[in-house]
Amino acid sequence: MDINESKPPLCIAVLISGGGTTLENLIKRVGAGDLNVRIQLVVSSSSSADGIRFAEEANIRTAVIKRRDYESQDGFSNAIFSQCRQADVKFVVMGGFLRRVTIPDDFVNRVLIIHPSLIPSFCGQGFYGHHVHEAVLDYGVKLSGCTVHFVDNQYDHGPVILQKVVQVYDDDTPKTLASRVFEAECEAYPEALKLIASGKVRVEGRHVRIG
Repeated sequence: MDINESKPPLCIAVLISGGGTTLENLIKRVGAGDLNVRIQLVVSSSSSADGIRFAEEANIRTAVIKRRDYESQDGFSNAIFSQCRQADVKFVVMGGFLRRVTIPDDFVNRVLIIHPSLIPSFCGQGFYGHHVHEAVLDYGVKLSGCTVHFVDNQYDHGPVILQKVVQVYDDDTPKTLASRVFEAECEAYPEALKLIASGKVRVEGRHVRIG
């Protein structure tokens, strides 16, 4: 049986800022019938984000909400989550979204993000993109990976849903390590959404229970 025939799809919004590689991956998974999700809305923090094209090609509604148009982080965040409420989404997925937001009470444990390390290592303010992979290599650890977690109002702090591990090799560069971690991210994000869509995820304090 196709997964889309067994249960109504999970309605989500995806937040982007740039190339939209995470969004592209999710669109492909949905189109292939591998992910029981409906992307109702894509919000971009930049009008020039390449990821907007992926949304338009998939006939997904888009909105551009720029941080500079709002006096405060809270005002910016309110504008984003107002769009999400109007679209009647159940969860929000951050996919390369480069702006910090304030999570409103009605979206607690309903906003996901993926971080390119094994939290709590190499995370927090300033740890993003190539900075993470440079720090991993400088430290000399043998394993890295990615972490899907719920977003709260601290950097890289919310409850962990799942993690994927990748080997760190002696001849790695930040670029080669980033590429391998991104391959893991492309599996981890859909896997986390599948668990949520199936109703198997519950949050108890800092612990995410699966099953």
